[in-house]
Amino acid sequence: MADRMRDRPDMDLPTLRDMMDELQAQSAEPTGVTYEEVEAGGRPALWCTPLGSATDRVILFLHGGAFVANSKDTHRKFAAHLAKATGCRALVIDYRLAPEHPFPAQLEDAVAVYRDLLRTGVEPGRIAVAGDSGGGGLATSTVLKLRDDHDPLPAGIVAVSPWYDMEATGETFDTNAAHDVFASRPTTLALAAMFLGEHGSPTDPLANPLYADATGLPPVYLTCGGYETMRADAERFARLATHAGVDVTLEVGEGMQHIYPLMAGRAPEADRTVANIARWLRPKLGLSRQGASAS
Repeated sequence: MADRMRDRPDMDLPTLRDMMDELQAQSAEPTGVTYEEVEAGGRPALWCTPLGSATDRVILFLHGGAFVANSKDTHRKFAAHLAKATGCRALVIDYRLAPEHPFPAQLEDAVAVYRDLLRTGVEPGRIAVAGDSGGGGLATSTVLKLRDDHDPLPAGIVAVSPWYDMEATGETFDTNAAHDVFASRPTTLALAAMFLGEHGSPTDPLANPLYADATGLPPVYLTCGGYETMRADAERFARLATHAGVDVTLEVGEGMQHIYPLMAGRAPEADRTVANIARWLRPKLGLSRQGASAS
């Protein structure tokens, strides 16, 4: 994918989206999981329900794709692996995509789905908001928005290789430039411009949580690849949130690439991280510390 983007810097959006949809092939199909297409908060969504899982706990999963690509379908397998390891259901949503729907459309959709879960009777302390890449940033900004609006907050946030920095100022954009096979500063800035649109600001705390006050957030689990250019995003937010008194866990997969946990079921490094997240998440959701495997 990196070679194709380098060879075609003017790649049109439909081609980019088709290529990004191929990411789903990195995840193995988990066993013992059923899927149901539904509507939640006015958006298409997909329930991933592992057999024997707790149905009153929910991982609200927000897919990656730089806010311009991917869907509930490309990320259902990864969300299902995480749900199975945790022992609960996952709800993967199709939020609106940029550039047709720039920021804050994605945030509005995620907040609406969370509030819909509350309306259906799910307790906030039995919900975790999770996501990868752009979805990891969105998971964080969703809870920031809920806090600002005085909504009851979820039990935790899980951000996998989160994309926070809309200015691409992190030092690892330089130090990991030779190691990251996927994300570069020019590409990141171009995608940020598409996401923010004409009126969005790269320093808006709800678009770029590195400018946010993290006070009052629930516990946060951050993971990133040691070789990825966005490593500094996770590391800087970990410092920011810790300074604000938030319970933060940061896992760095040494030698790993951006969103490496999407290889769940195919790579031991991904399976270990999924298991680590689930081990952290279960007690936050009121589940026993002993859970199912991620296979």
